[in-house]
Amino acid sequence: MNAHTTYESAYQELQQIAREIESESVSVDVLAEKVKRAAELITYCQQKLRSTEAEVAKIIEQMEQK
Repeated sequence: MNAHTTYESAYQELQQIAREIESESVSVDVLAEKVKRAAELITYCQQKLRSTEAEVAKIIEQMEQK
């Protein structure tokens, strides 16, 4: 992922890949590439969610200490 990738853009791309695969519009020649890209996007989204969750938990903890 590049520095400008957002969770929303990654999720949208992942949804597009899923639609293409489900509709069988992906040729066998590019299927492996699409699956690999989907795996990369899933990993990115999971990391982003974990990072956001940790940040929110930290903010809540700081607020509770006040």
